[in-house]
Amino acid sequence: MEETRIQLRPATRADVPTILALIRGLADYEKLAHEVEADEDGLADTLFGTRPGAEVVIAEADGHAAGFALFFHNYSTFLARPGLYLEDLFVLPAYRGRGIGRALMVHLARLALERGCGRFEWSVLDWNVPAIGFYRSLGAVGMDEWTVQRVSGEALQRLADAAA
Repeated sequence: MEETRIQLRPATRADVPTILALIRGLADYEKLAHEVEADEDGLADTLFGTRPGAEVVIAEADGHAAGFALFFHNYSTFLARPGLYLEDLFVLPAYRGRGIGRALMVHLARLALERGCGRFEWSVLDWNVPAIGFYRSLGAVGMDEWTVQRVSGEALQRLADAAA
């Protein structure tokens, strides 16, 4: 079998259709396709507009988009340093097992260090045993004592409207 040539590069506005297709692929994998509200205009605005909310790295294998990582900075008050938070990592099924996920994670770890980050964090669905095993192989440690909390949709609106 011929070796796959992997290239990682920052996404550009021209990549928005590809990013959306990869997001939809991730949502299908996670059985959450019904929750995808993203569209090209929203991604273009929030990723490449005047106030970008996140960054994307595209992984190409032999010249074809094979996966992506979407990440942003958070902040640790205990460390008094920024952190890098990986929101989504996805490799298309046809390209799995070729080192693309690992290459993306190594790239982000290096970027975190270059940017002075004290942490590199992400969440993983508890049923996703292959991903958990992959992350453990990279040295990641589960934060079992922490649970993610979320307010969205109507609950977010009610909270915002509540009197202080």
